[in-house]
Amino acid sequence: MARKLSVIALILVVLYALAGFVVLPWWLERAIPERLEQHMGWQGTVESVNVNPFAMSIEMAGLNAQDGEGERVLAFERMYANLGFLRLATGIVALENFELDGPFARLDLQEDYSINLVRDWRANNPPAQNQPQPGAEPSDPVKVYLDRFRVTGGEVLFRDFSYEEPEKFQIAPLDLALNDLATWPREDGPSAYYLKAAIGSQTVEWDGDLSLTPLYSSGTLRIADVAHSTLAHFLRPYLPYSLKSGTLTVSSDYELQSTEQFSFSTSGGEVTITDLALAMTADSDTELLRSDRLQIPGVQFDLINRQLSVGTVALEKLLLNLQRNEAGVLNLMEPFEGDETSPAPASGSDQSPFRWTVGGVELTGGTVNWVDQQPGSAAELSAQQLDVTIGQLSHKLGEPVDYKAGLTLASGGRINLSGQTTLQPFTLEAGISVADLNLVPLSPYLSSATNLLLQDGLLGVDGNLDLDNQQPPLTGTFAGTAQLSSLSVRLEDSGESLLAWQNLRLDPVEYNLEPARLEIGTLTLSNPNMTVVREAGGAHNVAKIMSGTESATTTEAASGEGSDADSQGFIFRIGQILLESGQVSYADRTLEPVFSTTFDQLNGSVTGLSNVKPQTGKLSLQGRVGDVASLKLNGTIGTLGTEDENNLMLKLDGASMPALSPYLSQYLGYVVDSGKLTLDLDYKLVGSRIDASNRVLIDRLELGAPVASENAVNAPVKLGLALLRNNEGVIEVMLPIQGDLESPDFNIGPVIARTFVNLIAKAATSPFSMLGSLADMTGLTGEELGYVSFQPGKVALASGGEQKLQALSEALTKRPSLLLKVRGAASPEVDGQFLRRQKLAEQLEMSELSSAAGRIDRLESRYRDAGFEQSLDAFRQQVAGTQSGEPDDSAWEQALVNRLLSQVELAPEVLTELARQRGVWLSNTLREDLDVPEDQLFLLEPQQQAEQSSEGAVKVNFELEAR
Repeated sequence: MARKLSVIALILVVLYALAGFVVLPWWLERAIPERLEQHMGWQGTVESVNVNPFAMSIEMAGLNAQDGEGERVLAFERMYANLGFLRLATGIVALENFELDGPFARLDLQEDYSINLVRDWRANNPPAQNQPQPGAEPSDPVKVYLDRFRVTGGEVLFRDFSYEEPEKFQIAPLDLALNDLATWPREDGPSAYYLKAAIGSQTVEWDGDLSLTPLYSSGTLRIADVAHSTLAHFLRPYLPYSLKSGTLTVSSDYELQSTEQFSFSTSGGEVTITDLALAMTADSDTELLRSDRLQIPGVQFDLINRQLSVGTVALEKLLLNLQRNEAGVLNLMEPFEGDETSPAPASGSDQSPFRWTVGGVELTGGTVNWVDQQPGSAAELSAQQLDVTIGQLSHKLGEPVDYKAGLTLASGGRINLSGQTTLQPFTLEAGISVADLNLVPLSPYLSSATNLLLQDGLLGVDGNLDLDNQQPPLTGTFAGTAQLSSLSVRLEDSGESLLAWQNLRLDPVEYNLEPARLEIGTLTLSNPNMTVVREAGGAHNVAKIMSGTESATTTEAASGEGSDADSQGFIFRIGQILLESGQVSYADRTLEPVFSTTFDQLNGSVTGLSNVKPQTGKLSLQGRVGDVASLKLNGTIGTLGTEDENNLMLKLDGASMPALSPYLSQYLGYVVDSGKLTLDLDYKLVGSRIDASNRVLIDRLELGAPVASENAVNAPVKLGLALLRNNEGVIEVMLPIQGDLESPDFNIGPVIARTFVNLIAKAATSPFSMLGSLADMTGLTGEELGYVSFQPGKVALASGGEQKLQALSEALTKRPSLLLKVRGAASPEVDGQFLRRQKLAEQLEMSELSSAAGRIDRLESRYRDAGFEQSLDAFRQQVAGTQSGEPDDSAWEQALVNRLLSQVELAPEVLTELARQRGVWLSNTLREDLDVPEDQLFLLEPQQQAEQSSEGAVKVNFELEAR
């Protein structure tokens, strides 16, 4: 029996050995390709299969499978598996040793995001074949145990067809080691694993412990040197920019498990990105961002506690190229332009808030380039040596965060910031230091709002900025000092500087956001230089500063409510303004020749300026005009922006009159050849209204060559000047001026010039009225000084003539530049009548007769001898008829004289001689008796057309002329 059993056992062993060593390998070599084709649709081959039934091992070599398209999809060089016989007896499928050498697998991600392996399986395994039978109870899963699992020299080809341009990645070599892995819970601990894979120089290392039931894993994962091409491919749906270069390395310890809830945590993590470069598009030559190194150390994450913390983030040599287009869109935001979608806020979530902490941020050696195409001409700025340090950040947005930043502009200047900030609510405390910041690159921003071009300028700021947005609106203050030095600006259409200064300093300055308030302690302006030009069209160059249409010339009058600080909106106060060595150049090109002058050596102060009532400022300014004249301006200034009264007193001494010739010559009709001007002006301004009293003194004013001008007065200008000029050669007049400064037709310089010329014209056209104001004219008018009256037929003054001559001599003494022309005159009517009467009396010797009867007898006798056609009786009856009766002696005598005078003839030279004698007498009397200088008197040819005065005397007129 024992022998039979042994034989049977031997036969069974032989059969088992035959089946294991021969039959099973033979069957597997054929079954595996069949199964591949049946379940996957693949064409496969196996070079060899070796089975050791006693060792419970199988070794397979040369597996190669191709999919339905004839492409290689799966292969390996060698596969070895060894089952644990003893564990099989306990119902456990145990692989004591599994080795896979040189495996190859091809994974294709299709356009519909399906995987080729899954696609082939589903195509060859309809779902009905895999459905469980109705009513069948699920069986317990087979227990599988891997004692030792090794993959060496593996290769995975991943091809992605989900994009327009397919991409492929070759993972090789792929090494995997897995020890002691079970699919059921065990008490002897998790298994250990190790994975290493590479895509070129990109490597993945993963080792740790793993348990499948319950799911648990802990270990270390390190993904090193991931190239930008790999990152760009997988980040393409999420990254709106083109990744041009960069290498990513990530490492971390981790732990995950799934029991009642899934937990995942990391510790000691670190993310490093080197040589990072982003561009807007793949074909863009300009990089948007570049950084030598970005490092995020100390990464710790806890999914259960919803907590993330990282160490200090380090960013080295960041280069950021920012650009804003003409529409105002920043290049960083262009990919999001038009995308108005936003994630809906979560509602009803009972999860605890996510907590995060960033140990800090350190940016070193950064550069930011800014190009702004929105202004008319592009603005370009480059910030270099950008260093930023930010303290700890966390989800506690209300906690203060320390920061410090500094940068240097390529165009010149250094900016430093330091302080604290909170993110929510937003607050900011900043210490600001700006040193020698070159403002020229900012000129396009100035030009976009004005017609100014910034040629030079350096900004310096030192102060503290505090902002607070805990309750809207945003409030805050800036307090410190500021200065703007070496400034120079010009109009875009002009090649000459409009405004320049050496230094403008505000010390201290305080600005408050809400309510808006600006307070300046002392504003010091050193060496300012301004050029004001009135163009040929009449507009001033300063009116071109603002771009666009001309600003309104009227302002809303300030009401009582408007003076209230709350209703004004913006409040400002300036303690004092100090002006040092200022200069203003002025040119008026509406004139020919062009008028130009300078106001230089301007020094002074203005104190107490404000737009809040009650406020009265004081002005004190000294300077020089036209390189020779001294200027002093003093006064008080009311509250700005209101109807408060402003009083200004200006004193100008020793200005050159020839410099004013372009203004005066067009009205005078002569070039101003010499003279000095002194002004004593008292101006009162209320709003835009001006009420000025101008005291003008002109010394030694002399006119030169005549000038053709349509605006010249039609009057003897030189005579007018001689009348105004005193015996010392000085003209002193008062010129009141009133007007509206906002009126486009009002220009105070030409207004004063026209008023002065009008005064000259008035003097020239009414010379004796002007002359009369210089003497004692008691009982006389100015016009009466222009003549004297002579008794008819005599060289004797009528009543009051002596007083006139006295006043005239007095006035001539005060106006030595005047020439008095004396022209003797006689009246044929008045003087002739008197002289004929006198000759008749002499012929009849009537002067010897005292009685009327005797005179009448001689007259009647002469009448009879004269041979008149009318008889004496008839004539008497005629005279009597006119008197309604017998004429009285007086009437009859007068009638006889009048009739006889018609036959009395005077010699032709009598009246001429009378006129001459009167002129000579006047000249001699003025010269000898009244001390009028002989060189002021000229005797003219006498005339016989003298006028008769209202008293019946004969008027002899004087004429005035300037030397």
